[in-house]
Amino acid sequence: MSQPLYVAFIWHQHQPLYKSPDSGVSVKSSQHYRLPWVRLHGTKDYLDLVLLLERYPKLHQTVNLVPSLILQLEDYIAGTAFDPYLEASLTPAEQLTTQQREFIIEHFFDANHHNLIDPHPRYAQLYQQRQEQGQDWCLANWQLPDYGDLLAWHNLAWIDPLFWDDPEIATWLKQGKDFSLGDRQRIYSKQRQILSQIIPQHRKMQDAGQLEVTTTPYTHPILPLLADTNSGRVAVPNMTLPQTRFQWAEDIPRHLRKSWDLYQDRFGQEPRGLWPSEQSVSPAILPDIIKQGYKWICSDEAVLGWTIKHFFHRDGAGNVLQPELLYRPYRLETTAGDLAIVFRDHRLSDLIGFTYGAMQPKQAAADLVGHLQAIARMQKDRPTEQPWLVTIALDGENCWEFYPQDGKPFLEALYQTLSNEPNLKLVTVSEFIEQFPPTAIIPQQQLHSGSWVDGSFTTWIGDPAKNRAWDYLTHARLTLANHPEATEENNPEAWEALYAAEGSDWFWWFGEGHSSNQDAMFDQLFREHLYGIYKALNEPIPSYLKKEVENHTAKTDHRPQSFIHPVIDGKGDEQDWDKAGRIEIGGARGTMHNSSVIQRLWYGVDHLNFYLRVDLKSGAVPGRDLPAELNLLWYYPDKTMHNSPIPLADVPDAAPVNYHYHHHLAINLLTQSIQFREAGENYQWLPRFSRAQVALDTCLEVAVPWADLQVPPDYPVRLILVLSDEGRFSNYLPENALIPIEVP
Repeated sequence: MSQPLYVAFIWHQHQPLYKSPDSGVSVKSSQHYRLPWVRLHGTKDYLDLVLLLERYPKLHQTVNLVPSLILQLEDYIAGTAFDPYLEASLTPAEQLTTQQREFIIEHFFDANHHNLIDPHPRYAQLYQQRQEQGQDWCLANWQLPDYGDLLAWHNLAWIDPLFWDDPEIATWLKQGKDFSLGDRQRIYSKQRQILSQIIPQHRKMQDAGQLEVTTTPYTHPILPLLADTNSGRVAVPNMTLPQTRFQWAEDIPRHLRKSWDLYQDRFGQEPRGLWPSEQSVSPAILPDIIKQGYKWICSDEAVLGWTIKHFFHRDGAGNVLQPELLYRPYRLETTAGDLAIVFRDHRLSDLIGFTYGAMQPKQAAADLVGHLQAIARMQKDRPTEQPWLVTIALDGENCWEFYPQDGKPFLEALYQTLSNEPNLKLVTVSEFIEQFPPTAIIPQQQLHSGSWVDGSFTTWIGDPAKNRAWDYLTHARLTLANHPEATEENNPEAWEALYAAEGSDWFWWFGEGHSSNQDAMFDQLFREHLYGIYKALNEPIPSYLKKEVENHTAKTDHRPQSFIHPVIDGKGDEQDWDKAGRIEIGGARGTMHNSSVIQRLWYGVDHLNFYLRVDLKSGAVPGRDLPAELNLLWYYPDKTMHNSPIPLADVPDAAPVNYHYHHHLAINLLTQSIQFREAGENYQWLPRFSRAQVALDTCLEVAVPWADLQVPPDYPVRLILVLSDEGRFSNYLPENALIPIEVP
């Protein structure tokens, strides 16, 4: 009898430590939180995920709960945690200060408006007023009921749809407007009620055997960098490192012990699995993990690839070409003993995290199951001594904001299909490795030092701002080391502040790579945690901690920060494009300067499409203010294929317009019609069918399916934009450059 394909889902639930250390670390008095995301994600993302799973008892999964998340949930449940959003929500509208009103108008729409705001007419009305009239208009014209309704809706919209049949919640949703302070107080009570069920529900399902709950080092630090910041050079040999080397491996067992103890107390048993923060591993951290008692860890396919010197190529459908290497657990052999490790399928995990939210729920579920069925067929064609295990591991909270109804229709369709599929069996990781102990071996020193991001640590170190933060942390850590009398028992404030500052999240947001509208707050929190170390030791606080680690003014040109899924309607929705790459054209640089009708370019990708947005000067009309034709031309570096010159008259003989290209999408800006062509022999251009979408309203938006371009995954592509009129070259952009694209 053939084995089924085993599948291990691991959902990672994590929030950084938003608690300000000024509010006290260990005292259960009123505590000030800088940001509301533990409370809001707690009502939207943690409980519903496992309640939905419970309806499908044949399906087993793993959920990772980070200790810093659990501790903050408990503060909110106890009613001792207050954040500025909550304080405003519980303030009588007539008592709101001008500063609070400005804060509410700016921040109480911090949500994906397509899925959390637009479905609610009153919330959508207020959002449209702010977007169309501006914040100053709202401040001047909004009345008390407007503020009262916005305060209510900001909290209501973050309550998961799974709970909408609750009588109180259903009443509020139907009411829609004219919310009183009493209504808002009851909404807050409902939030706390939902939060209070999260840990008991996880424990109940773990005790029943359907769920495995795992943990993470205490405050989510990057353990390899705590052991030695020089480990950053394993993947990037020429990395610029901080001025002072951070080497505090002795902090690693502290983080592991604290997470172990907290888990035992909350779940009544010892944890088996450890999710290393950001799936970051290195040889140096393994002995401490084993000594603490953990049985398995997880990391990313990129780390496995580096470790076994194998790049995981995929076919045109995105399936791994040598699946037997990825879809198995490995045994890490160390001087301290052995440890199992599983490596996630990066692409399948990313499809859930970044792409399926833009698809119809049933179509997305069918696509994922189709990938798993394809892997199951490959397993039958390549019999091995053990069955395969496909690990899908990802952030379990942030992606659902981009799904209709917070992912409920998608998960229901997925779970129903998986329950009926005899060749797929969902298991916890511990279930699998106990039944099929790993036979493939990785010696300790062979394990690559890296994370789920490109198999490196560049997200947390190497950038000037990130390195500066490491230097600040090193100085604070040395200061604590110079106080041997300050133990965890008699000075817990100093140690808790250190653990908080060692967390990964601050370094994530510093420097290039990631940005949010809260970067300055993350900067402040990091420095506040460092303050806490010095204050607890009665040491003077260094003057540099009074200043921001970096300047947080908006950056101009930048590369894409994440996958995007814009609606192609020509409106240029700011949320749709906020993670896209950006290139300033008009008024920013080069010879086109202020005369340019095209102001900037935005570009990005997901697993389905390449996206482009062209911002025009207000009121610009194609055919009058700019040429009527826009040509997109792609070529593929280092790939042998037919290429042809740009098919326009009067093209200058100068780079990059004298390059030869492989694909050409011609867009008529007057009719919004397209022609798609591919280069053939003898410099010919051959017509091809295209499913590209084009829309021109306040800006031009374009989506080109990867299926049109027929390029393999993980492949670099270069793009140029050429303006033309009646087939004659007019101009091109970006100036003296090509847009670099990475195929997912």
